[in-house]
Amino acid sequence: MAAVNPYLTFDGTCEVAFNLYKKAFGGEFLMISRFGDMPAGDGSPEQCGPADKDKIMHVALPIGKNTILMGSDGPGNIPITAGNQFSVAIQADSEAEADHLFNSLSAGGQVFMPMGKAPWGAYFGMFADQFGIQWLINFDYAQQS
Repeated sequence: MAAVNPYLTFDGTCEVAFNLYKKAFGGEFLMISRFGDMPAGDGSPEQCGPADKDKIMHVALPIGKNTILMGSDGPGNIPITAGNQFSVAIQADSEAEADHLFNSLSAGGQVFMPMGKAPWGAYFGMFADQFGIQWLINFDYAQQS
């Protein structure tokens, strides 16, 4: 397994929070994208209505040598409640490892997005395990090269 990174979920304040984190930790965002940037019709839960289009879909900020702090505003179809503002983001080394982790950890839980090709060039899935802990499993196709 390549890396485990904290993933924070906000209710519309992700951009403000991450600008604060950027100021505190220094550095530049590796990525920042909005729900409105998602292509239409991809079947992902990130599809949103007009009220969500300017919210942050994903932001990544390196902190320290081996950690990337990541975050998102929760889309309207996944309500933000106490306890689900944090996810464990796993960067897998292969599709096979991603599938294994997804299938093992999601058993008995709630799948929000099954493993599949994502518009950002990755193999991705998200779920809450049987204990309510949210997980994001990602394999970047670019790391195959």
